[in-house]
Amino acid sequence: MQPEKAAAVRGWLSRAANDLRGAKIDLDAEPPLIEDALFHCQQAAEKTLKGFLTSHDKPFKKTHDLDELSRACLETDHTLQSIVQPVIPLTVFAWEFRYPGDSVVPSLTEAHSALTLAESLYKAVLQRLPLPCHP
Repeated sequence: MQPEKAAAVRGWLSRAANDLRGAKIDLDAEPPLIEDALFHCQQAAEKTLKGFLTSHDKPFKKTHDLDELSRACLETDHTLQSIVQPVIPLTVFAWEFRYPGDSVVPSLTEAHSALTLAESLYKAVLQRLPLPCHP
């Protein structure tokens, strides 16, 4: 892989790692910042998928839609199916709590589950990429 492409992939994955870190910090806060943590989980999944697509020279448009990004990833590597499918419902957290409204905040347990899903996706993608792409 060319150094420029590896750097671009690393950029996506570094930002995804920061979002995972942010989600953990939010969930450890007293009281937990569940809405913010869920946003970071969605963002981590999105950036992880975009990093994977970048590594395979697959273009993508500006989107927060994890279903759309997942489908593009599966065209390249169908073995990701069991990993990407569970993260698709996180899409809604890209906007659900960003503005005032009547949204019901998920439980702390549900937020921890979302973090586990985002972390699993991140680890699975890292395993499929060469070391120069790793943050």
